[in-house]
Amino acid sequence: MIGQTISHYKIIEKLGGGGMGVVYKAEDTKLKRLVALKFLPPELTRDEEAKERFIHEAQAAAALDHPNICDIHEIGETEEGQLFIVMAYYAGETLKKQMARGKLQVAEVIDIAIQVAQGLAKAHEHGMTHRDIKPANIMVTSEGAAKIVDFGLAKLAGQVQLTKAGTTLGTAAYMSPEQTHGQDVDHRADIWAFGVVLYEMLTGQLPFKGEYEQAIIYSILNETPHPIASLRANVPPELERIVNLCLAKKATDRYQQMTELLADLRALKQSLEYGASQRSLAGSAQPPRKLAYLYGAGVVVLALLVGYVVFIPKTPTIDRKSIAVLPFSNLSESKEDEYFSDGITEDVITQLTKIADLKVISRTSVMQYKGVDKNIPDIGKKLDVATVLEGSVRRAGNQVRIAAQLIDTHDEGLLWAETYDKEMADIFVIQSEIAVQIAMALKVKLSSPEKKQIEKKPTGNITAYDYYLKGREYYYRHYREAYEMAGGFFVKALELDSTFALAYAGLADVCAQRESADSAITLSRRAIAMDARLPEAYRSLGLAYYYKGWMQKSLEASLHAIRLNANHFPAIVNVGWVLIETNPVEALPWFKKAFMLDPTTATSASAIGTAYMVLGDEANAEKWFKQSIEIAPDYWRNYLKLWQLYSRGGRYDAAKEIEQKLLANAPNYLQATGLSYLLDHNYVQAKEYYEKTVSIDPKFRSLDLAYFYKKTGKEGEAQKIFDLFTKRCQANIERGNERYWPRYDMARISAALNRKAEAYEWLQKAIDAGWIEYRWGMTDPLLENLHNDKRFRQMMAHVKAKVDQMRQQVEMMEQR
Repeated sequence: MIGQTISHYKIIEKLGGGGMGVVYKAEDTKLKRLVALKFLPPELTRDEEAKERFIHEAQAAAALDHPNICDIHEIGETEEGQLFIVMAYYAGETLKKQMARGKLQVAEVIDIAIQVAQGLAKAHEHGMTHRDIKPANIMVTSEGAAKIVDFGLAKLAGQVQLTKAGTTLGTAAYMSPEQTHGQDVDHRADIWAFGVVLYEMLTGQLPFKGEYEQAIIYSILNETPHPIASLRANVPPELERIVNLCLAKKATDRYQQMTELLADLRALKQSLEYGASQRSLAGSAQPPRKLAYLYGAGVVVLALLVGYVVFIPKTPTIDRKSIAVLPFSNLSESKEDEYFSDGITEDVITQLTKIADLKVISRTSVMQYKGVDKNIPDIGKKLDVATVLEGSVRRAGNQVRIAAQLIDTHDEGLLWAETYDKEMADIFVIQSEIAVQIAMALKVKLSSPEKKQIEKKPTGNITAYDYYLKGREYYYRHYREAYEMAGGFFVKALELDSTFALAYAGLADVCAQRESADSAITLSRRAIAMDARLPEAYRSLGLAYYYKGWMQKSLEASLHAIRLNANHFPAIVNVGWVLIETNPVEALPWFKKAFMLDPTTATSASAIGTAYMVLGDEANAEKWFKQSIEIAPDYWRNYLKLWQLYSRGGRYDAAKEIEQKLLANAPNYLQATGLSYLLDHNYVQAKEYYEKTVSIDPKFRSLDLAYFYKKTGKEGEAQKIFDLFTKRCQANIERGNERYWPRYDMARISAALNRKAEAYEWLQKAIDAGWIEYRWGMTDPLLENLHNDKRFRQMMAHVKAKVDQMRQQVEMMEQR
C-alpha cells in the first residue's frame, strides 16, 4: 500500500501491526499533516460482527479528548470496503521499544505511569475499558508524552457485547485472571494490565511467564510474582505496594478506581521529590535505618498530605477559608431528638471537610459549645477560624426545618443565611446545599469531584439514616455499654438498607473498640465494597488494622482515607499514632495538623507532647502536656503523661507532685504510685498501693505487679502473671502484630527471670520494630538484671544516637 492514496491520505510507510489491524504513516493531503491510518485486516471485514466492533472502537475512542490518549480524527472505508481509522501521528516510539533498550530510571517509570493512569482514568470515567493495555499500545513521543493507542477492544458500558463468550482478545501476559476465563470484564482488568506494565518497566521482565499461552495463564492464576525488591534494589517500597495492589488475583482486592491508583502515584512522586529536597537541605543526615521501611510504604511526607503547615505558625494569622460548625439547636418538641440535631451538625461538618480548600474544625472541638451562650469573636480566636455556622433543627413527623447562618467571627457580620422547610427525604439535599452555599460565600475552590461527593446520598432509606444517627450518638459516649447500644442501632440501619456503607463503617468502629478486630476488618471491607470512595470506611479499616498491630496496613488505609478527604480528622489522628511507634519525626506534623483541626481537645495537645517526649525533647513535651492540662484540668490521663515524662527524665520530685494531682483526679489509679516506689526499690510502700489496686480490681494484672511479687517472695504469683503475658505476647507476634510492645514485654519477662540471652534477643527485636524509649529502658525495674551489662549500655547508646538524630531533624524543620 506504500505510495497509494486512500481518500485524501497518501500512504508513506508501514508503522506496525497487531491482532486488530495494520498501521501506516500517511499524509493528510487536505490539511497537510502527518497521520496514522489503521486498517482492519481484510479477512475480518467480511465478518459483520468484527466490523461492528471496529466501528464502535472508533466511536468510543473519538469521544475521548485527553493528552494521554491518541487523538482519533475520523473513520473511513476504502473502495474495496476495508475500514480504517485516521489517528494522530506521533514522532517517537512505543514503550515496548523503549524498554527493549534497557531498564528505565525509577523517576521515568513513575512519570510514564502517571501519564498512562491519567489517560485510563479519563477512559474509565466515560465508561470505557481498553482491555489490551501493554507496552506496544503505549506510545512515548519525542517530547516524553505518553499516549495510549489502539482502543481496539474498548467498549462503552452498556452497549452491545462485542466479544463472543470465551474469546480472549488481550495479549496473554497482560491479561487479568478474569480475562483468562473469557469472562465479562470491567475497568479493573485495565488496572491489572497496568500493574503488569509497571512491573515490567521496573524489572525488565514480566511478572507471569511461560513458554506457551496456557503456561502463562497458569502462572497468572496460580503464581505470585518475584518481589520487585529482589530484582531491583532502588525501587521505593510504596511503588512495589502499588504494583502488588494492581496485581491482586481478585478484582475486588485491587484498586477499585484508576483515580485511586493515580492519587497514590502522584503522592509517591511528590514524596520522592520532597525526600530529595530534604536530603539536599539536611546534608548527611539520614533517617534511622530500622524505621526506613515505613517512609515509602506509607507515603508519609510532611509537605504532602499534612499540608504546608508542618509546624504551628509563628505569626497569628487567621485563614479566611476556615469555619467551625457550632452544634445545631434542637427546636423539636421532643428532647429525645437531640441526637438528630447533633447528627445534622456532624453531617454538615463532614460535608464541609470534603472541600480540600477549606479548614474545618473537628466535631470534638465544637461540641463543647452545645447548650451554652456563644460569644462569636471569642470562639473565633479560640478555634482560630474566620467564620462560624450556627443553626437549628425542628422535626415534626415527616417534615424538617433547618435554619443556618454563616457569621464572621471578626465583626459578627452575617455572611449568608437560609431556612429550609422540606420533607425528611430531602435531608441530604439540605446538607449538601448548605455546604455548597458556604463554599460560594467564602469563595472557596470547590472541584467537580468534591461537589459530586457532597451531593452523594449515603442511603435512600430515611429510617435507616435515623438509626445510624442514633448509633453515632451512642458511639461518641465512649464506654462499653454505649458501644453495645451503638452497635444495635447500626445493625438496625443495615437491616433496612444492606448497602448503607456508613453504617458498616460505624459497626466496624464498634467492633474495633470491643476488641473484635477481625470483625471490624470484615465490616470495613464491606463498606469499601459498597462505596470505594468513602473515607470513613478506610479510616475504620485503618483503626482495625491498628488494633491487630498491622501497622503498615493501618498506615496505608488511613492515608487512603486522607487522600479521599484531606480534612478527615480521625484518619489524621490514626496516622499520627501509627507513626509515633515507627517514625516519630513524621508523627509530629500529623499530630500538629490534628491540633489545628481540634484545638480545644486535651488529647490533641497531649499527642504532640507524646511525640516530643519520644523524641527526647523534654521542654516541648512538658509545654504540650501542661497545655493539655489547661484544656482539661480534670482529665487524669493528662497528669499521667506528665508523670511519665518526669519519671523517665529523672525528675522525681516533680513526678511526686504530679502524682498527687493524678490521684486527686483518679483516686483508684494507684499503679503509678506503686511503680514510683518500685523504681525506688521501696517494696514496703509499693506493697500498699499494689494491694489496693488489686482489691479495687481483682482482675488487674501487669508486669510491674509480677515483678513486685517476685521481689517480695511471691514467686508463684509472679510466674502466673509472667506466663499469662508470655502467652499473650507470643500470640500477638504469631498473628503478625508488628508493634514493638509484645517484643519489649518479652524482653522484660526474660530479663526479670534472668534469662539474659533471651532478653537481649527480644530487646533487639523490639528495637528493630521501632522501640526507642531508651530512658525508660535504663530505669525499667524489670530490666534491672541487664542495667550493669556493657552490652545493654551499648544498645541503649545506639538507640539514643538514633533518637538524637531524629530530634535534630525536627529542630531543622522547625527552624525553617
